[in-house]
Amino acid sequence: MAFETADQRPDRPGTQTVRDMRRRRWTVLLSSALTVALCVGYAVADVFDVAPGLLTLQPVSVRDYADPSVVRVGDGVVGDLDTTRTVDQQAAADLIETLVSTDGIGEDLSVIIADAQGNVVAQYEADTPREPASTMKTLTALAASTTLDMASTFDTETYLIQHDDGTATLVLTGNGDMLLGEGESDSEHVNGRAGLGTLAASTASALAQRGITAVTLVYDDTLFGDLRSPEGIEENNGDHLYYTPVSSMAVDGGRQWSSALSKPSDPDDSSSYPPLSQTTAADAADVFAARLGEYGITVNGSPSAGTTPDDLSPIASVSSATLGEVLAFMLRNSDNTLAEEFGRLTALARGSHNSPAGATATVAEVLRELGIDTTGLAMADCSGLTPGSQVTVRTLAAVQTRNLTVGNGASAAEGLSIAGLVGTARARYTDEAAAGLLRVKTGSLGTVTSMAGNVSRTGGGALSFAVVVNDPTDYAAARSAIDVFVTALAGL
Repeated sequence: MAFETADQRPDRPGTQTVRDMRRRRWTVLLSSALTVALCVGYAVADVFDVAPGLLTLQPVSVRDYADPSVVRVGDGVVGDLDTTRTVDQQAAADLIETLVSTDGIGEDLSVIIADAQGNVVAQYEADTPREPASTMKTLTALAASTTLDMASTFDTETYLIQHDDGTATLVLTGNGDMLLGEGESDSEHVNGRAGLGTLAASTASALAQRGITAVTLVYDDTLFGDLRSPEGIEENNGDHLYYTPVSSMAVDGGRQWSSALSKPSDPDDSSSYPPLSQTTAADAADVFAARLGEYGITVNGSPSAGTTPDDLSPIASVSSATLGEVLAFMLRNSDNTLAEEFGRLTALARGSHNSPAGATATVAEVLRELGIDTTGLAMADCSGLTPGSQVTVRTLAAVQTRNLTVGNGASAAEGLSIAGLVGTARARYTDEAAAGLLRVKTGSLGTVTSMAGNVSRTGGGALSFAVVVNDPTDYAAARSAIDVFVTALAGL
């Protein structure tokens, strides 16, 4: 038998130690019991409303709500168009005869009136191609709005490149927004909907999270390649008042306001013509660099042109108004640069050549696919500013007939100027009875005055029309004669 020595036996608690352990157990048990008793007691007190709390035996009152009022269904803002209403042929012919015989109108005149179904009611030299001026924009608008996603936006983005030596390059990438704002994004207007100040704030926040306080700034303006302007457009762009080359980004369309011509309070008011910058993307980058500085980010040196790496995701972005809103802005303000841009975007969307020639060819192609008669059409550009374009009033009226019943491509109709309300035709009528009934696009060059659109007739129904005058002997008289003519159309 083996015996344990005192050194080999395990330690055993003494009598005092055992008593202490028992005392602690009883203390814990008693505390737990008291805690449970207090909780139960408080709950009981709460139930009988002796103590404050959620529990109660009292009935809870239920609030009564009045029955919802019956919503009255109103009439539609616009009634269904009756396309079967005929137009008095003799009355239409008389209107055209009055226009043609007006002193100062000259001999190079074409005009057409068609009913809501596109049937020609009366015309004068409708198949003679003439220079259209800005009514050419209606062709571009129709082609663009039936090709592009008009609910999409132009997103201006920033990308970060972090180098092994600890430095960083920031890339400002434009995707076509030529109506950027200098400051905060403006949700109330088309021009300035996306603000470089807002983009700078978001970008600075993303940089701060990475511990970056200084960057080299590069801007990517490669969207439209090397060919930015239709050949010959400079002939009608004296002092750069009416066109700046399309680019991936611009602030306020490149407008350079000054003390001689101050910026209007309404950003969407483009009725004035300050000189347009010819370096809009670089200008946008300069503004963005200044905004970054306001948020504590140092930009080393001046911004330079570059490209966006393919394998990066943006760290910040701002979005323009929808393409539909921008197209309406283009039509109502007769913005030549935006018209050229929509032509280019249409070409890119269809895989055509990224050039002014590619844009005009694509617009014509889309129109033919839509069933528009393009006989005699020659497009020197997508805006009507470049000399050399030719189009018949038959083609212009066919575009407007489609706008009367359009589903896809509605932006081409919604963006038209409305006499008495908005756009370049706001004052182009002679009787208040016609205000709001004429939806048109105007055209004006040194030797051209034109108009095309559609009309809600006061007796019901609608019609389409187009009139183009080249080389009038009295420009002011010809322009006034067109105003009288289109006003009278509402009464047919």
